[in-house]
Amino acid sequence: MFDLEMIKKYYQLMPDRIHSIKKKLGRPLTLSEKILYCHLNSDLSSKDYLRGVSYVDFNPDRVAMQDATAQMALLQFMMAGKDRVAVPSTVHCDHLIQAKNDAQNDLSSALDTNHEVYRFLESVSNKYGIGFWKPGAGIIHQVILENYAFPGGMMIGTDSHTVNAGGLGMIAIGVGGADAVDVMAGMPWELKFPKLIGVKLSGELSGWTSAKDVILKLAGILTVKGGTGSIIEYFGEGTKTLSCTGKGTICNMGAEIGATTSIFGYDEKMEEYLKATGREEIVGYANNIAEHLVSDKAVTDNPKDFYDQVIEINLSDLEPHLNGPFTPDRATPISKMRDEAKKNDWPTDVQVGLIGSCTNSSYEDISRSVSIAKQANKLGLSTNAEFTITPGSEQVRQTIERDGFIEEFNALGAKVFANACGPCIGQWSRDGAEKEDKNTIVHSFNRNFAKRADGNPNTHAFVGSPELVTAIAISGDLTFNPLVDFITNKNGEKILLDPPQGFELPGDGFTVDNLGYLPPADNGKSLEVKIEPESERLQLLKPFSPLKEMNFHNVSLLIKTKGKCTTDHISMAGPWLKYRGHLDNISNNMLTGAVNFFNGKVNSVKNQLNGKYDAVPNVQRDYKFNNVLSIVIGDENYGEGSSREHAAMEPRFLGVMAVLVRSFARIHETNLKKQGMLALTFKNKSDYDLIQEDDVFDFIDLDQFEEGKPLTIVIKRNDKTSDQILCNHTYNQSQIEWFNAGSALNLIRSQESK
Repeated sequence: MFDLEMIKKYYQLMPDRIHSIKKKLGRPLTLSEKILYCHLNSDLSSKDYLRGVSYVDFNPDRVAMQDATAQMALLQFMMAGKDRVAVPSTVHCDHLIQAKNDAQNDLSSALDTNHEVYRFLESVSNKYGIGFWKPGAGIIHQVILENYAFPGGMMIGTDSHTVNAGGLGMIAIGVGGADAVDVMAGMPWELKFPKLIGVKLSGELSGWTSAKDVILKLAGILTVKGGTGSIIEYFGEGTKTLSCTGKGTICNMGAEIGATTSIFGYDEKMEEYLKATGREEIVGYANNIAEHLVSDKAVTDNPKDFYDQVIEINLSDLEPHLNGPFTPDRATPISKMRDEAKKNDWPTDVQVGLIGSCTNSSYEDISRSVSIAKQANKLGLSTNAEFTITPGSEQVRQTIERDGFIEEFNALGAKVFANACGPCIGQWSRDGAEKEDKNTIVHSFNRNFAKRADGNPNTHAFVGSPELVTAIAISGDLTFNPLVDFITNKNGEKILLDPPQGFELPGDGFTVDNLGYLPPADNGKSLEVKIEPESERLQLLKPFSPLKEMNFHNVSLLIKTKGKCTTDHISMAGPWLKYRGHLDNISNNMLTGAVNFFNGKVNSVKNQLNGKYDAVPNVQRDYKFNNVLSIVIGDENYGEGSSREHAAMEPRFLGVMAVLVRSFARIHETNLKKQGMLALTFKNKSDYDLIQEDDVFDFIDLDQFEEGKPLTIVIKRNDKTSDQILCNHTYNQSQIEWFNAGSALNLIRSQESK
């Protein structure tokens, strides 16, 4: 068991801390508030922080990093001047394994292809006291849920789906690598105190409806930015009917609606899961303080008095959903899909069904899916689409193999991939994707942006529960509604599938002969981390120079992006994952997926130095070579999606000084700040329309940069006309110091050297 003494100490202190907080604030507390206030860096006698306004310093309990983001995070940590991480930290090798053939062959190929990166991650983990989970051990968020998450705790992770741990009652927040460096270096971690959205669940799920449908429904209500700056806290009798891993599924996909995190209160389902995963001692301690691991009764009795927004969902009335295509918040009940598909001309012939990923790869998920597969095998049905399964961890994989699930899937013609992210993050070698044919896939993965899974912009991806995806893969029809529609088997018989049946936990317990975990050395001071100077995969970092020392007149427009611009558009994944440890090389993908407002093309912008159109990175490198600073203009929710800090580091590295948008996604805005850039929003959103292709920009009052004061920009045109606009920002004084120092890391390093 990991971290038992740390957890025990925290639980011993928690009741007195909460008592002090309540005495100071003079009111009942939500669960989120209890956990946040118990992790304050400052004295508990501090003020009642203003939600969505106050910047607050916290002390998280742990840090988790996946192998793609860990490279840059640890390269930055190596610059911080520390001998060892200050809090428990782990690295999980799950992103770099490409799904192509099967688990064994794909893992073997990954070990060969990525040996240099794995060696680096293992060695740097060993040196600095970081736990290392080897390739094949599992997907970071499933491994965290199985081994590290605990009710009432607080963690950060360098992946937006860190929020999965909310299913075990933990405040778990996705961040950029620079934030992780702060915490690993022993610095407080800053967060704007979140607003609170309360979601009351009543009733009970039944039939084809699953926990996945709760968050698919909520995504349709709140949209991709409706949760921005908020914690979503679930309460009500309905929560007690959901399994712990089902709760994790709901929290996990909260990242798709912009939520800071999501959380459920401690209950018997969490207790059962902790026991099943070998953490009985934590249950004993948690049960002793159970009243502090849920919201106060006054909160749940009168939620509108304590939450900024309250939403109610009746689980008994909920039906299965499919969300998409191209955005995870376009929610369609399965009963409406036939009409919606016809109206929007969506291809209804489903090519592939994919289940698994960090959000839907639990034993329960796969057991419900395999119950459909068993029916199909027994009744003479076969899949009319390709079908793949991605287990969440080695523990889950070995358990489902023991219980005969993989055998059933194989009999149906399914392919079982490695315990890794694979298609969910674009690590899918899909035959024929390069043809860019218009087609449809269905999956239980959360993200379905254009080109996300297979690189094909014309792949229409729909998100559903694993059991619904399984049924649709058998039918081959996007509009198939398993509640009422029949399938014809090979004997010509019409079959109505029975609703899925599953098990929250394995009856014979989990089994695993090797978790795939390597503990670090007790003292790593003498160990060396070697990076080959000519490596194409890894590159030591150099500090960014402070921008304030440069001239901020005649800043060139690099690109004005049109519409949705996610971190996938800014720094796409897929084949580029191999360069996550090499800032120069990966910068060649900067904004190559963004649509240029002026010509409607991707990766084609005008170079103001010569008037020619070229790829975005090429133009920006030309600007950098000629000491020309540039600005990026964006639309709403700019930077939606992954915690990918490369989407901030690449522009910073190549000389972009500012990003000015209508609105930001939370993590991306913070990442820009951390790297010493200006992250600004139009005070008047209509000013976005003023920007023309040949404009240059003067920042005329940056010498007066201060908290709460808009900055002024003059937009200058070739015809000598100009517009003066105001730009808002959310920088506080400490964040302004990051900017002045050139980056947050520069500031940490300077403080460490004193």
